[in-house]
Amino acid sequence: MQVLLYRNYDIMVHIMKTFADRLREEMEFMGLSRKELAYRADVKRRALDMYLGTQCSMPPADAAVRMAKAVNVTVEYLITGETPSPKAKRNRLLALEHDLESLPQPVIDSVSTMIHTLAENEKKFTPTKSKLSE
Repeated sequence: MQVLLYRNYDIMVHIMKTFADRLREEMEFMGLSRKELAYRADVKRRALDMYLGTQCSMPPADAAVRMAKAVNVTVEYLITGETPSPKAKRNRLLALEHDLESLPQPVIDSVSTMIHTLAENEKKFTPTKSKLSE
């Protein structure tokens, strides 16, 4: 089996992501519509539209916390882009495991191979501390 890799990692795009970008990504990951997120986070739909809009309006802290909980990440992650908490990572892995269990075995094998290959390539392309200091 041949695995084709497309490496979509642009450091500038990663750095420039906003609260709205990260919240949109999390909503997409969880399959949530704006209406569903507004309900789960107990925020008005119109306010959520402002937070996700082009103006990138920042929500008050209490609303940001509720939105983060609704998408299973930390508020720090939504605001700063720092790595989600171990609990959020665990929840994501459990959701992926659940999705994988519904797939036929050949598909699971293919996905497993792709993940392994991506992880190996990430190791090759991620500079180590010693390389950064040179």
